[in-house]
Amino acid sequence: MFAVLKTGGKEYRVAKGDVIRVEKLEGNVGDQVTLEDVLMVSVEGQVHLGAPKLNNAVIVGEIVRELKGKKVLTYKMKRRKNYRRMKGHRQTYTYLKVNEISLG
Repeated sequence: MFAVLKTGGKEYRVAKGDVIRVEKLEGNVGDQVTLEDVLMVSVEGQVHLGAPKLNNAVIVGEIVRELKGKKVLTYKMKRRKNYRRMKGHRQTYTYLKVNEISLG
């Protein structure tokens, strides 16, 4: 059994017991999270597709940890104008363990 879910603008293929890295979700380590944007569920070879998402399908997971990713630097410059700007960004990620996939 596996499912395809959407969170943080990205889609993930998950099965029960998987640990995935998604963009930051609200909650603390150890909290249960319910994700309702399920696009597809496959049960024993039988595929259930949503248009665009399945009604009553939910994925229940547990927040394992939260980390920051590597720093991404952006640089802007205009030649001969003495204009230079450098910015950095570190995205926060949540590691989520999938505990249950249900069709409802």
